[in-house]
Amino acid sequence: MLTVGIVDDNQLDLDKLELIVAQIPTIELLLKANSAEEVYTFIQEKPVDLLITDIEMPGMSGYQLADFIHLNNMHTTVIFVTAKSGYAVHAFELNVHDYILKPYNQERLVQSIERFTTKKAAGKITGRLFIRSGGDLVVIPKAEIIFLERTGRTTTIHTSNETFETYQSLGELEGDIRESMFIRSHRSFIINLQYVKRFAAYSKKSFVVIFEGTSEKALVTKEKLKYLQENYF
Repeated sequence: MLTVGIVDDNQLDLDKLELIVAQIPTIELLLKANSAEEVYTFIQEKPVDLLITDIEMPGMSGYQLADFIHLNNMHTTVIFVTAKSGYAVHAFELNVHDYILKPYNQERLVQSIERFTTKKAAGKITGRLFIRSGGDLVVIPKAEIIFLERTGRTTTIHTSNETFETYQSLGELEGDIRESMFIRSHRSFIINLQYVKRFAAYSKKSFVVIFEGTSEKALVTKEKLKYLQENYF
């Protein structure tokens, strides 16, 4: 069961959200609020899986609320439902799942929630990666892999505990990592989306990927970032 909170200072818009989510059998609506302050207090005690929020509200804004969630690494994902388009780029920096503009139809929101549910279920990474390194066969739990980097003739595998080097190519290893959270972000990188904190501007054609668990960074192309926005965030 997916736990959900909704917040909007406009009562009609809030009632519309409630009507839509109430029709989804896999959802438990834990919180309905007219202010971000109320949500801020609630989720510190009982985080919800998914928060659907307006952005511009009196007092604390939905953007400030999402920023608090992001900075504190809370296990709550945000969908913005707003009449303002100007926050879209900044919202993506907070790893929000979706940015829906008012007025919207029911199908648009339902599809977004279903996509999040699918992503959440697929995000449970299992299995192990076997690599050849220095004459040894090394076994690495896939859930610990942050990203893979090709440099010259070797591939470096960055994990939450240590790094490994192998002469196996990214193409070879990509075939062994058939998990939805692993994405070929660049010709030289495969990244694990579960560890991504944010994407920072780097050049006209690429962005730097900043991770949790390591100070090392990867690259993602502009085209791949657009794909991630449309399908993952």
